[in-house]
Amino acid sequence: MKKLLTVMAVLAAVMISGCNKSSSNDSASDSTAAAEKSLLQVADDSNFDAIIAQGVVLVDFWAPWCPPCRVQLPLVEKAAEQLDGKAKVVKLNVDEGKQAAAKFGVSSIPTLIVFKDGKEVKKFVGVTQPDELVAAVNAAL
Repeated sequence: MKKLLTVMAVLAAVMISGCNKSSSNDSASDSTAAAEKSLLQVADDSNFDAIIAQGVVLVDFWAPWCPPCRVQLPLVEKAAEQLDGKAKVVKLNVDEGKQAAAKFGVSSIPTLIVFKDGKEVKKFVGVTQPDELVAAVNAAL
């Protein structure tokens, strides 16, 4: 039932906003600012490999112009709270991290990948609930 409600919320967001790059830059700034104020690290192509190199890392591949990605953000933040420092939780804007996104075959967003010592362990495509993300990270620990 929760997944159905999430899917319905995503569809509503897409219908209202549309998933195109011509959305306001204000929402891009707001999303980036929210990620930076939260428990999430922000990555781009220049620091991505170093961030995922050691330990367990959950990475959210997203873009500010993507409504489902905006739905995913609070869910990732909730997962980060539940993980309470056990693993790094990172946001990578695919517009700023094109090489990293391509390297891991990210063609739809949001995509969330759990890495352990730089290697992909688990991949989720689409809006994913915090409990699923936390379970995947805990399994990789």
